Amino acid sequence: MAESLLLLILLIALGWPLGRYLAAVMRGAPMRGDTLFGWIESPIYAALGTRPHAGMSWRGYAGAFLLSNLLLAIVVWIIFMTQAWLPLNPDGVPNMSWDLALHTMVSFLTNTNQQHYSGQAQLSYLSQMTGIVGLQVITPVMGLAIVAATLRGLLGGRQAMERGEGVTATPVEAVDVGNYWADVVRATLRIVLPLCLVWSVLLTWQGVPATLAASHVATPVEATAEFKEQKIPLGPVAPMVAIKQLGSNGGGWYGPNSAVPLENPTPLSNFLETLAICLIPVSIIFMIAPFTGRRKFGAMVFGTMLAMSVVSVGLSLWSEGHSATATDIALMEGKEVRLGADASALWASVTTQVNNGSVNSMLDSTAPLTGMVSMVNMLINSIWGGVGCGLQQFIVYLLLSVFLAGLMTGRTPELFGRKIEGPEVKLLAILVLLQPLVILGFTAVTLAVPSLTGNSNPGFHGISQVFYEYVSAFANNGSGFEGLGDATMWWNVSCAIVLAAGRFPALVIPLAIATMLAAKRRAPEGSGTLHVETPTFALTLIGIVIILTLLQFMPVLVLGPIADHLALTQLLAR
Repeated sequence: MAESLLLLILLIALGWPLGRYLAAVMRGAPMRGDTLFGWIESPIYAALGTRPHAGMSWRGYAGAFLLSNLLLAIVVWIIFMTQAWLPLNPDGVPNMSWDLALHTMVSFLTNTNQQHYSGQAQLSYLSQMTGIVGLQVITPVMGLAIVAATLRGLLGGRQAMERGEGVTATPVEAVDVGNYWADVVRATLRIVLPLCLVWSVLLTWQGVPATLAASHVATPVEATAEFKEQKIPLGPVAPMVAIKQLGSNGGGWYGPNSAVPLENPTPLSNFLETLAICLIPVSIIFMIAPFTGRRKFGAMVFGTMLAMSVVSVGLSLWSEGHSATATDIALMEGKEVRLGADASALWASVTTQVNNGSVNSMLDSTAPLTGMVSMVNMLINSIWGGVGCGLQQFIVYLLLSVFLAGLMTGRTPELFGRKIEGPEVKLLAILVLLQPLVILGFTAVTLAVPSLTGNSNPGFHGISQVFYEYVSAFANNGSGFEGLGDATMWWNVSCAIVLAAGRFPALVIPLAIATMLAAKRRAPEGSGTLHVETPTFALTLIGIVIILTLLQFMPVLVLGPIADHLALTQLLAR
């Protein structure tokens, strides 16, 4: 508990000032560093052919977002399939197959980092440094840019935010949600890269490798060992681990991720990496108040997410240390004894509250209920959430809650004075239905054809393994129950589809809805207005989140982790 409390205190202490800095960056406000950063940014804007102060409609903004993703996808896919012929490959790593390269590209393009490969053996240094780390830097910033544009839309557009909210209606195409290229460039250069530099230095100080040298060959100390030498893979690991944690990415240099001592060598490095998982997502929540000028709204969002986070961490710690299955020594099979069960449970909780997915223990070895908590975290997908996309998903729940609360109280559903009507609700319904249709559909097909599953446990736990893989892909999380043999064409292609379905509609549709609201005439708030900035509404929102999750996924949770827990409890009682 001490580590959890210290983590929370530091997140608030660091997140609050960083959130204010984020707000200034995303608003394009004058800053002390403008001279330095302007010198770097100006050539980039010239190369992109854009003027940073020129606004975009939501269609222009979304189009630029999708175009940049398409171009990156093509380049990175080619790099993965041709890495054997490219430089910076001292270990002679072969090319990736088309399906594994496709899955890896889509996984990192969607800020998911779900890995069906082992990085130290199947990727060259060039692939790691450009295809992997490059996408780890840019894709979280894209999510941050989209959520900034959505917030502008909810408040009437950029001009309305600058001059104060008006009451007149504006055509949808005239609503200015900002400049996509400026948002991405500013956030990358002024926020993500400086933080990565700091964390890279800290991790290198703790012993994480940072070198371009080839793998080290060591001779075993024990003369009776069955092998005469051991190859220890190295590389520029520290910079990748820094962005993997800070950017809610999660994809490790090594296959076992931060469970490998080289990637996470000390208790301090473990705490620094845990802190990095939540730092930017929490800062984005603190960004809301100075960015929008609505302090109570920012406080409501923070309080709601914090309440769900505390419950999630508490349940994970209880499940690993005090539940009926906690005495089973087999649960230590995939955990680092140098870190312990509590540190593993804390990491498992926060890595799924955030769309991070990195691990310091094998989630397949956690207690069944700990695995269920991780699944529920990803199904909710807005307990802090990833960089930008977590708040974007929260906005979906917010709009649904406003609509339902308005119906229940007999008030017109309005958010910030603008009515939520049929067209917006239909788009929200698409997002609500897309999640169960995709996740449960692919889970059912995979379980119905045993030759496709590749799970290591055909019982209740096998259901959890398959379900978890698709939940992780759709939530853009990337973690997995590693008892699953997922390096097959079926898993590569099906997960690539789920990855894309979970990323792009969830970012673009809320932006469209926000702009539709911005185009409506704003009604002055009165005694009949539904206020969203209250504890009562926050509890209502949490209730709606829980109901949606339970209604859609309770059957598979019962057949998977709950049944697994009951079976293990019965076995231990004998």
